[in-house]
Amino acid sequence: MNETPTRVRHTPLQSAAQPPEEYLLRRYRVLERRGRGGFGTVCTCWDTRLQRRVAIKRMPLAAETGTTAAEALAEARTACMLGHPNIVTVFDFESDGTFAYLVMEYVDGLNLAELLARVEGGRLTPDECAHVLDSVARALSFAHENRVLHLDIKPTNIMIDRQGVVKLADFGMATLASAAGYGDARGGTVGYMPPEQIDGGMVDERTDVFALAVVTWQALTGSNPFLAKGAEESRRRIAKGPGRLARLAPGVDPAVEATLARELSPPPSARDADALELAEELVPHLGLPAMGAESLRGLVEQAEKDDEPDAGARVRRERAGGSLHLPEGAAARAATALLAFSALRLVTPHIPWLVGGAAAVAPLAGALAGAAWPPSAAPLAMAAVVAALLGTPGDTPVPGIVAALLAVCGLAWWAVVGRRERLSSAALLLPCCLPSPACGSALAGFALDPVPAALTSCLGYLTGCVFHASVSASFSPDALVAALGAQLSDPAFWLLLAGSVGCGALSSAVALRGSVAAGILGQTLGLGCLVVPAILAASMENSGIWAALDWPTLVLALLLFVLMCIATVLRGPLYEGTEGEELDEFPE
Repeated sequence: MNETPTRVRHTPLQSAAQPPEEYLLRRYRVLERRGRGGFGTVCTCWDTRLQRRVAIKRMPLAAETGTTAAEALAEARTACMLGHPNIVTVFDFESDGTFAYLVMEYVDGLNLAELLARVEGGRLTPDECAHVLDSVARALSFAHENRVLHLDIKPTNIMIDRQGVVKLADFGMATLASAAGYGDARGGTVGYMPPEQIDGGMVDERTDVFALAVVTWQALTGSNPFLAKGAEESRRRIAKGPGRLARLAPGVDPAVEATLARELSPPPSARDADALELAEELVPHLGLPAMGAESLRGLVEQAEKDDEPDAGARVRRERAGGSLHLPEGAAARAATALLAFSALRLVTPHIPWLVGGAAAVAPLAGALAGAAWPPSAAPLAMAAVVAALLGTPGDTPVPGIVAALLAVCGLAWWAVVGRRERLSSAALLLPCCLPSPACGSALAGFALDPVPAALTSCLGYLTGCVFHASVSASFSPDALVAALGAQLSDPAFWLLLAGSVGCGALSSAVALRGSVAAGILGQTLGLGCLVVPAILAASMENSGIWAALDWPTLVLALLLFVLMCIATVLRGPLYEGTEGEELDEFPE
């Protein structure tokens, strides 16, 4: 038998940590906590009586959760009646008054979300997609025949064992239907819920079919077209449609795109009610499920072998174009700390009441604050500029007015954007630390959503202009007024301001499609937003005659474009490894 080609990146074997001496129900020794869902925590445990591994879903019964023992028991009964090869088996149900415990089959493998985090571009091959789709559709068809809905189909609830068998887990939000049909179900995960589930309306089999179509799209393209930070934004994306599958997954049969577009329609009436019929329609156009099962078996076995006992570490397929994950947390802290130090080092000597050792220590303190909590860096630097402007001697009120405007705009920006986004401070400080005030928009477009990116790019440009004018004038009132007046009267100022805002907003909007290619395209379009205004400004200054361009702006824009493209490749698709916010309840 031929060996399965190596498709995952080998990682050093980690030493196994000693399992905690914690027991559930005085019988099950906790080995590992695998994750948290909308209604409970899943643990891998050792059954000390039967000497086997099990998975236990522990659901709190506290009053604030809204979960009662009766509801938990109903869930257990629902799950227990679903005996199917593609559904995780439920062994037992117990309660201790505080928690309800659902004892389930332990699946030795990975969930689909873990697997997608390991493969190039976060996508499966058509054969692998065919196998996953066929297996989940069979599980759903069986559940629907038994009048049970799942209502939370997503990659983390799709398990793949070492034999390549796909099993659907967690019917935690399933509801036994009455003779009148399904309804009044609650819960779900943003990005996978159709509009009727988001609105808390009537749900049926077509609700699960919609989620299965989303998972299939994501597995083929590496991106979820409806993933968002909130349910309302996800609903707006559903209304716009998923986009073009052909652009994200070249080579896939056009019939697949047409079918998925139909199943992702906002009105339930446009979708199929039978998941198995959907699979039967799509699988012939995707590939061979048997080949996909063999391929997935090899991937799971290799990932588990390379990374035991921790199945959650990231590995990647060793194929051309594979991507690695950027340690965004460490990178953001380091970059923000460096930028905060650089900005404060230039400003603090000009603050009158900050003298001696305090002036020398302030930049280091700001850097430490930025490293500890990146959103704090920009407010500290802006506060230093405001303090220096207010301490400027002279009769002109311009420095005070500029300081007030900067403080108000900075506070508003921080309240809306800065305190919530990890790299927002770095994007705002870049224009202060580099020669061009427009150089922060590329990072803003990379790290933020379109509106926050536009706001950050705008304020970053204005802050950078004030910063450079103030420092170059040594905070002298007369020199500062002259410098600011020259900037405001220069067409390049306004053109580059508009280009900076457009760069941040456009690059972010395009990158939201979620693929690496979309991220690079967004950065390319953003670069154009900076280059074109620079050329227009040079032309206007010389009545249409070619003039010397703002080379610092252009060179820095090109350099940052290259760096952001590299970061996009390293990070992988936007929102990769996430599934959106889990919601337990929706309004009536």
